[in-house]
Amino acid sequence: MAGKKNSLIQEFKTFAMRGNVIDLAVGVIIGAAFQKIVSSLVNDLIMPLIGLITGGSNFNEQFFILRLPEGVDKSQVTSLSVAAELNVPTFNYGSFVTTVLDFLIVAVVIFFMVKGINKLNTVRKKEEAPVVPVTKKCPYCKSEIAIEATRCPHCTSELDVAE
Repeated sequence: MAGKKNSLIQEFKTFAMRGNVIDLAVGVIIGAAFQKIVSSLVNDLIMPLIGLITGGSNFNEQFFILRLPEGVDKSQVTSLSVAAELNVPTFNYGSFVTTVLDFLIVAVVIFFMVKGINKLNTVRKKEEAPVVPVTKKCPYCKSEIAIEATRCPHCTSELDVAE
């Protein structure tokens, strides 16, 4: 059993230390940090402007009351936190729009990053010129000879230019 356990641990170490797994982990960490930046951009800068334009103070707090429980008046429900406290079901469209905006910004940034990386890879591939052969084999003696040779220096056979 101990041999199987050590084998499993070794297999996991090999898996975890592969370059692509570490790259993926770094990508996830950077992505999470980037998501926080985008969420702050949307919540702290964009949505207050949209709220100002639409007449609401905080767009994240925009909602419709779906149903009022008995004993609760509509004027009592002044915010999402009060609605939750009073067990009032709400349709939170402001929060949904904020989340969709978050997603769209991240998607656009990722699109442009992938597009840029693909362009860099294309440029890099163009820079790597194909290797042009400088030698060929003599069809008679099979010796390596210069590609421009018209006669084999080893067996003195005349070569066609097309060979």
